[in-house]
Amino acid sequence: MAVSLPVKLGIIGGSGIYQMPGVELVQEHAISTPFGEPSDKIIEGKLHGRTVYFLPRHGKGHRFTPSEVNYRANIYALKSLGVTHVLAVSAVGIMKEHITPGDMVVPDQIFDRTKGKRAETFFGEGIVGHFEFADPFDSVFCQWIEKAARSVTDRVHFGGAYVCMEGPAFSTRAESHHYRETLRPAVIGMTAIPEAKLAREAEMCYGMLALATDYDCWHEGEDDVSVEAVMAVLKGNGEKANNIVKALVKDLPEKHESKIFSMGTYAIMTDRSLIPDHRKKALALLWGKYLG
Repeated sequence: MAVSLPVKLGIIGGSGIYQMPGVELVQEHAISTPFGEPSDKIIEGKLHGRTVYFLPRHGKGHRFTPSEVNYRANIYALKSLGVTHVLAVSAVGIMKEHITPGDMVVPDQIFDRTKGKRAETFFGEGIVGHFEFADPFDSVFCQWIEKAARSVTDRVHFGGAYVCMEGPAFSTRAESHHYRETLRPAVIGMTAIPEAKLAREAEMCYGMLALATDYDCWHEGEDDVSVEAVMAVLKGNGEKANNIVKALVKDLPEKHESKIFSMGTYAIMTDRSLIPDHRKKALALLWGKYLG
């Protein structure tokens, strides 16, 4: 069943995002959650008259590896502020020849190649459920992101899979060729899982603006990926990404109708009388309307 809600945007990305010109800083939110502390304080800002929340995924100063990020706390904290749409701004490696460093990609699928080190669900400890995840990115939200990107640059690619690896090391050459030949993704990164899964469980629309930085290590005619190369491309594209965010916020509709906002209606399998009280309390923000 589709539900209509006022649109409130939360952006997870680098700390430079909320330092863009034009953002009026309102306040910082230090939020504690039942799942621990988020990566950092959440910055509330005003942009084009809209309230927007910014969270540095790896913490200010880039302190957490992709496996160390407390994704559950990050998503929970944004949900507690009323966020309905989560925009992930992420650096990615390139897996297709027609994509070049500096391009923007809006993926529409995810392939999980993480290794189970990350807490990737709000379920467990006395409560079991299953959320639909066939299409991890909200299609309408992705169209908004694509439109905003194309208003800033013509180097935009829509669609394709994002393969999520564990990290923090980059791929071996064998792995890179394997992904290209068997999974055929558009890009590769380290953070979409479990971020997208948790956003879905929290009934939030999730979309990504992926900044293509390098050819991983599969391209014989290009240098292998390095931190120096990634940072150089990101530095050159920071202003472009910020302008895309501005364009997105400017054109956001006031409301959005989506079945994602009520996807938990039939997701919880556990007999409500058997769910521990402390779990009901911890999950009240997310699923209180379903727990009775």
